[in-house]
Amino acid sequence: MPLFQFLLVVVLVWNSLENGSAGITSTFIRSEWPSTDIPLDNQVHITQGDYDGKAVIISWVTADETGLSIVKYGILVNKYEFSAQGTVTNYTFSNYKSGYIHHCLVDSLEIGEGDSSREFWFRTPPKIDPDAPYTFGIIVGIRWDSWGRFVERSAAYQPWIWSAGNHEIEYMPEMGEVLPFKSYLHRFATPHAASKSSNPLWYAVRRASAHIIVLSSYSSYVKYTPQWRWLREELKRVDREKTPWLIVLMHVPIYNSNLAHYMEGESMRSVFESWFVCFKVDLVFAGHVHAYERSYRISNIHYNVSSGDRYPIPDKSAPVYITVGDGGNQEGLAGRFWDPQPEYSAFREASYGHSSLEIRNRTHAFYHWNRNDDGRKVPTDSVIFHNQYCTKVDCHAGQAICTEGDILRLEDMLVAESS
Repeated sequence: MPLFQFLLVVVLVWNSLENGSAGITSTFIRSEWPSTDIPLDNQVHITQGDYDGKAVIISWVTADETGLSIVKYGILVNKYEFSAQGTVTNYTFSNYKSGYIHHCLVDSLEIGEGDSSREFWFRTPPKIDPDAPYTFGIIVGIRWDSWGRFVERSAAYQPWIWSAGNHEIEYMPEMGEVLPFKSYLHRFATPHAASKSSNPLWYAVRRASAHIIVLSSYSSYVKYTPQWRWLREELKRVDREKTPWLIVLMHVPIYNSNLAHYMEGESMRSVFESWFVCFKVDLVFAGHVHAYERSYRISNIHYNVSSGDRYPIPDKSAPVYITVGDGGNQEGLAGRFWDPQPEYSAFREASYGHSSLEIRNRTHAFYHWNRNDDGRKVPTDSVIFHNQYCTKVDCHAGQAICTEGDILRLEDMLVAESS
């Protein structure tokens, strides 16, 4: 895996999960303390710039307008043989004026000279391969400038995948702000066009052995909307022979036993859950609820008001749903869960924390949730996931799991049940 060095220049010239015994409700509570802004510059972050990880988008912020936005890059320290020119934007939000936000697309992964510069390095992702190992970090939270400075220590060295939530909507007509996601769309470039998406808020990337789909909980997604049509086609494009792991990211959890935001994901569940089961999605990650929770593999695709099948049931074809809205927020933690704990809930705790997903090969992945206890990482919940598509020996000979007929039958079934 190549190690790339790049220079920013300021002129600036980048499971095996079975439903077992009762789930666990942990009662650990961490004390609150006031947070302070971190006095760093630039908010450098990198994002995958295409569908397969052969390009990156390098972004940074400057206090002043600097002329050209240029990234110089190379594979050797202090030897920058190549350069790429990007774009610059800024915005106002009520009485706030942003810095100058630079985005530079560096393709072919050969991934800016002036009075001031900073140097960073990153490793390109492995090529798309069913057995390519890869580790993902999972964290949720945002507070523009201070948050951008804080995460630079990670986001400048490895490509992040961005997903917008309710705090990013910032629709405030009383302040004259009527463009949803204004700050988010200026600050975070996504490779949505590479996956044939018409909107930066929903898109897909392939990385190592995983196909990752990002959905927008706060954009229209009912039948025949742009997001619905896009997801329908994107799921057909998934090649489980090349990327056996299928992962979905969204903001509002579909399954959530916390009193906070309870059932808010029900409408998206009713639209997309049958597709998740049909295409054997492995994992669905969400945020929104300021707590942590992991489900068993369950589904509720046959639910309707008159059937009596009100509760999710074990389903080996269903994803595991994981809520990691515990990255930190001034509103504090969501500490009240429904009691008793639902049978579909495997583990839940109202603490600050983060998760890591270590994909080892086409069949197995190690997942860990870590409680962030007074600056220490405390391993608290862990599990081994078995891939939904591949067995321990091989995959399904390249055959699609869901055919066009399967999708149409599912849609007809759902329409009939809801009528």
